[in-house]
Parts: sequence; C-alpha cells; structure tokens
Amino acid sequence: MEVRAEPLAPAPAASVLSGERLLRQRQATLGATLDGLPGVADAGFGPAVGRPVVRGQDGDRTAILSNGSASVDASSLSQDHAVPIEPLVLDRVELLRGPAALRYSSHAVGGVVNAVDNRIPRERAGRPAGLAELRLGGASEQRAGAVALDGGTGDGSTDSSGGSAGDDAASGSDWAWHVDAFSRDSADLRTPRHTVETDDGPQSRRRVANSASRADGGGVGATWFGSRGWLGASFDGQGQVYGSVADDEVSIRMRRNTGRIAGEWALDGWLQALRGQVQLTDYRHTEIEGGQPGTVFSNEGASGRLEADHAPIAALGGATGTWGLQADHARFAALGEEAFVPRTRTRSLAWFAHEQWRLAPLTWSLAVRGERTRVASAGDEPNADEPRFGAAQQRQFDTTSVALGGVADLGRWAPGWQLQANLAHTERAPTYYELFASGVHVATAAYEAGDATLGVERGVQGDAALVWKDAGWQARLGGFVSRFGRYIALQRDAAYDTVEDGRTLPGYRFGAVRAQLWGLEAQLGGSAELAGRKVRLEASADSVRAVDRDSGQPLPRIAPLRLALGAATDWLGWTWRVDVRHAVRQDRVSADDVPTPGYTVADVSLSRALRWDGVNGRFFVRLDNVTDELAYSATTLRTVRDLTPLGGRALSAGLRVSF
Repeated sequence: MEVRAEPLAPAPAASVLSGERLLRQRQATLGATLDGLPGVADAGFGPAVGRPVVRGQDGDRTAILSNGSASVDASSLSQDHAVPIEPLVLDRVELLRGPAALRYSSHAVGGVVNAVDNRIPRERAGRPAGLAELRLGGASEQRAGAVALDGGTGDGSTDSSGGSAGDDAASGSDWAWHVDAFSRDSADLRTPRHTVETDDGPQSRRRVANSASRADGGGVGATWFGSRGWLGASFDGQGQVYGSVADDEVSIRMRRNTGRIAGEWALDGWLQALRGQVQLTDYRHTEIEGGQPGTVFSNEGASGRLEADHAPIAALGGATGTWGLQADHARFAALGEEAFVPRTRTRSLAWFAHEQWRLAPLTWSLAVRGERTRVASAGDEPNADEPRFGAAQQRQFDTTSVALGGVADLGRWAPGWQLQANLAHTERAPTYYELFASGVHVATAAYEAGDATLGVERGVQGDAALVWKDAGWQARLGGFVSRFGRYIALQRDAAYDTVEDGRTLPGYRFGAVRAQLWGLEAQLGGSAELAGRKVRLEASADSVRAVDRDSGQPLPRIAPLRLALGAATDWLGWTWRVDVRHAVRQDRVSADDVPTPGYTVADVSLSRALRWDGVNGRFFVRLDNVTDELAYSATTLRTVRDLTPLGGRALSAGLRVSF
C-alpha cells in the first residue's frame, strides 16, 4: 500500500490506496475495496452493500467523503443501505486520521475515508487520453466495465502543483474536460454450502438469496485554468438496484445525482491561496416489496467549503497552515409503513484551522475545529394513522475538537526509524436518527428508539507507531486507544419490545454509555531473494477490542484479530501472487450476539503487462477462496450474518487499458 501525507499533515495522517494496489483490491463496494487494510473492515450486508468500519467505528463515526465533501446518502442510517460511490471510477481512496481528519468533519472519530475521482480535472490536459476497465466472473458472476476520457486545450504539461494556483510558467488560459461511464451487473453471490434457518425449517444453500445487483452511472466535468488558478464544475449520477439479503421479497432502487463547483486561486501577500467548493446532492431510494413501491428514503444536501493557505509565521517556528469554513445542510425524509424516523433537517456551520511546523527532529501538526449543529424534527405527519414522533422540535449542539500530531525522525540515533503519534479530543453532535428514531427497523429486525435529550458525544483518542524503512523494506507497528466519557450506543431495552405479525421484536434505545476501544496494527513489506528469484513479501495484522465500560459487555460487530500474508514474483512475463487471510474466532460479543467462527481464505492471481502501439494495459486472472472455505464476517449484523457468508471459490478475469 502506498502511504503518503497530505501537504500540510504528518505522515500518519493519510494512507492512500491507488495505482496497482487499487486495481488489485477493487471490489463492488467501497467497504469491500478497503477491507483488510490495517484497522479497516467491511460492515457487510451482502455483496452490494459495503460501508467501511475503521478501528471498530462505523456509521457516523467514520466520515465518508467524495472529493472532500460529504457523501449525502442513507448508508449511516441503516446497514442495508449502500454507499453510492462506484470504485471502478476512482483514482484513489484516502484514509485520513489525526489532525488532517478535522479539516473535513467532526464525525471523524474513526477517521475520514475520501474517495477521489477526476471529474473536476485539476491538471492541464492536451490531446484526448483515456482508460477502460472490464471485469468478468467472480463469486457474484459480475459483468462490470468502466471507461473514462480526458482532454483539453493545453499541452498536457503541469507544474508540481498540478497546474493549480501559482503556475507562473503557464500563460493565458486552458480548458480541460473529463467524461466517464460505468456499469456493473451481478448475480446472487455463490458461496460454499451452508444451512439457513427459514420459516419452513433449515435449508441448504449455495447462494446468498436476493443478493443480485445492478449499477449504472457516469459523470462529466470541465475546468478552466488561468495563470494563477483554476475553476471547474462537474455533474455525476448513479443508479442502483439490489436485493435485501434480510428479505427475499424486498429490493432497493437507489439513485444519486451530484453537482459540484470547485476552484483555487493564488494570492500575493500573507494569504497565499484560496480554495473553495460547493456541492449539491439529490439522493433517493425506494424499497420495493412484492413488486410494489414501499418506503421511500430521500436526502437532499448542500455543502460548501472555503479554505485559505497562509505564509509561514516566523513567531511560531515558521508554521504553515490552512484556515477554513464549512457549511452543510441536509433534508432527510422517510415516507411509508417502514419509516422509523421522521422528516428531519440538519444544518451545521464549522470553522477549522490546521497548522504544521518543524522543530528538528520533530514535525508537529495541530488542528482545531469548532462546529454548531442544528437538528430539527418535523414530528408526525398531519393525520398520521399511528403517531410516533410527537410534535416538531429542534436541538442545537456546539462542539469543539482538537488534535495534535507529531513525527520524530530518529535517524540520528537509529537510522531508518521514525516515531509517529496523534492525540485528539473529539466531540460529535448526535445524528437525527439517534435523536428521533421511533419504529421497527426492518434491517435489524428490532424496534429502535431515539432519545431527543441526548448530549454531545465526547472522547479522547490516541495512537502511536514506530516506522522503519531500509534497503527496500518497510515496517510499521502501532497501537491506538479511544476512551469515551459519553458514547452514543444502541442499547437493549425490553420496554420497547414490539409484537409484529405474530412475533416479538426486541427493543433498543439510543443512549450514552462510557466506552473504550483499543487495538494494535502491524505491517511489513519488502523484497527478498528466495530460490534465486526476487519475491515481494507483505504481511499485516490488526486487532480491535471494544467494551461498554458501564456494563462490561463488548461493543457489537467488532472485527477479530486478523492476519494477512502476500507474496508476488515475476516469472515468464507474468506476475504471480498468493494472498492468505486469516481471522480468528470472534467470541468477545455482546449479550445479544453469538460468536463468529474463524476462517482462513487463500487467493491466487496472475497478471501481465500489455503494450500495443500507444496503448498500455494489464490483464489479470484471479482465483478467490481456493479451498472454498465457509466464512462469515463478525462485523455483519447477527440478523443477517447466517444468511450472507463470504463468497466461495470463484474465477474472475479483467483487463485495464490506458490510451
């Protein structure tokens, strides 16, 4: 994995998945694409639904961004709602932690996942160029493809800033444009043989029922480049239809349309550059039951950011940094029999500052974010058959988060070694569903009740790591701890037990508890001579523990200890690779859950670089789960875990070309 830092942040702030690694790990969902990176797991609700879980934090504690702005959808509300970001069209995925994360969100307790595409070009471009990717097969028998074209009126050359602010070498103005499209069609996931309990008794299956999906979409964008900056705009849309693995009769039809304007301009004086962007999003999905439209979820959002870079401040050790403002507005509605939250409106206004300075051998980074959030409920609809949400009401929350990061170069005493650390105090306003939910949540098969009196969630997070690089090898060993005096969790509450269709559904209520999460992460990679052949080796391990300090019970859906080994070598013009992943049995579970068995899965792949006249490409063939191991994810809800094991042995192939 390529690891780098943002320009204004120390190295531990950002991990970037791009290039060959992104091509190899790309899956149908964002969560599945990132699954297996140290500290990152896939929440899992079938192969079409995947939201990342970072260091045990999911939902609104891990912010999902698209090009630096919030991905407006309903994926944090319910585990069966897909993240509407298509990995096929992404250039890279960034995982931000520490001070860098506070630039973007107060919902960054676990971290910030930023999916980046080129729909607003940030580099000058000349003659048209493009890329295309085709994937076939796999356990879901997918047929997926994407194509992207870029071009412009320039000569295609850029400076080190990517043709952005401060490009004195470029005179006059240029235009760059981008267009892309994608399509993905998948059948029900094929699995090892497993037994599922149904109303008609146990059934033996080799497929995850109702897990097929189809997604289509694309985007267009253009950017004007001047001698001191650029201004661009884009529009993209995505539609998806997928089944709910919790109910064979339910499918979801989702669409999201997004428009963005972004730009950057160089300045003379103490303020050196201004950057800004505005995004408008229209999201809607409809749950189809028995062929008839049912509950409709909609989320209309607008967000804006303005950032300013300043010159070094001599009095603060030459500190450089970015100050900014961010405003977000979202209108959420759920209409239908299964709506368990009322119409809501969430507005927030935040300011932030992110500074970095160096006092040899230390590099420091400090971020502060203040935010005011208003969450309003419209209450019950007029003439509602079953009043549940009460009268309209509004809550206001003021939060302040601070993060300090440091990197110490230990080369003077220990060549190749570096110490990295972050310490943060975070505050998060409760979300609309944590405040106002009241009803049966079909995905969890439970009654969920919010608490309109909830206060701000507060916690302290710290992490530290030793990093070593030498002679083509690199290693990282780190640990983290998050301790919350007030942690908003969904707690079992028998007072909300509900009888529906002759069965009793358990009741849960959002409440504040004291909680602690901690864990370890390790990575090792490099090249070695084995049997006279150069072999590239990778190894990683991660572990998360999480406990409700009030009850002593483990927090739910936490990934177990995971180990991964990978080896690759070049032979006969091909790259040969073997990956082995092992998850131990997860028996540290909450009282309403059951242990998840451990598993070991091996994958093998072959790839070959291809070159034609003016065209570069890579062809790959992959055999997943060679031993056809039956495996379940501990991060999946118990109500559907037995219904949706991981994919079985399957062959897939793909081709990516650039021209």
